[in-house]
Amino acid sequence: MRNNIPPQLPPLREVIAKYGLDANKALGQNFLLDEQLLDRIAAIPGDLKNINIFEVGPGPGGLTRALLRAGAIVTVVERDARCIPALEELSSYFPNQLTIIEGDALKINPSDYIDGEYHLLSNLPYNIGSALTVKWLSEQQWPPRWLSLSLMFQKEVANRIVAKPNSKSYSRLSILAGWRSDAHIAMKVHRSAFTPSPKVMSAVVHIVPKDNPAGVSLATLENITAHAFGQRRKMLRQSLKSIKGALEALKANDIDDTLRAEVITIEQYIELSRYLEYKP
Repeated sequence: MRNNIPPQLPPLREVIAKYGLDANKALGQNFLLDEQLLDRIAAIPGDLKNINIFEVGPGPGGLTRALLRAGAIVTVVERDARCIPALEELSSYFPNQLTIIEGDALKINPSDYIDGEYHLLSNLPYNIGSALTVKWLSEQQWPPRWLSLSLMFQKEVANRIVAKPNSKSYSRLSILAGWRSDAHIAMKVHRSAFTPSPKVMSAVVHIVPKDNPAGVSLATLENITAHAFGQRRKMLRQSLKSIKGALEALKANDIDDTLRAEVITIEQYIELSRYLEYKP
């Protein structure tokens, strides 16, 4: 940028037409073209000037340009080869601010490409959004190198991430998001904002890591929640009976074994996991 004034960029619709970037349904693509909305999403983590950002699935670069305008140092990973020339053109407007990786985000570790801490922001492809979020929330190193996740999901998935006990949306994903991070819906996005317009509403979830509970392993927690929610209409004494020591753990933690998975709090799942970790 010259004199810190963002360059005049061509409209996103022109970029899409120039490079033939019609959204690919197989890749879960739905593009956001509203520049003001994109600027609002980019602002969710706070001031991004000279801050490292990792973005998945930039497509024609709508959110990417908003991040670059905010002064961020952006690394993007894009699987769709058609989008690379458009991103390279965008890079020419912001020298030394944009790194482009062509590849599959499920196979890429952002920390291999970014030194130090970073934020993750993305209008995630619908077909891999949950898998990527689980991958980032399941990192063995904790606290992780990422400072926050600001991610677009179908509203149904967003609700599952932030859900509390005794709700229809409460699930294994709720517990994974809540046991060592804080998650909330930062913004709801109407389906009409996308091109093409999906059949469902969307929302941006903002996730910030917190301290890892002592004495609890991810493997044990995942095992308990897999059994509990895999048979969520059954009482815990039935769904957990195949896990050695689980019924004893329920009793030791004063958890009624006739309850079902959706009424047990994240803290109670943590205590069950801790008990199984330390049980002789």
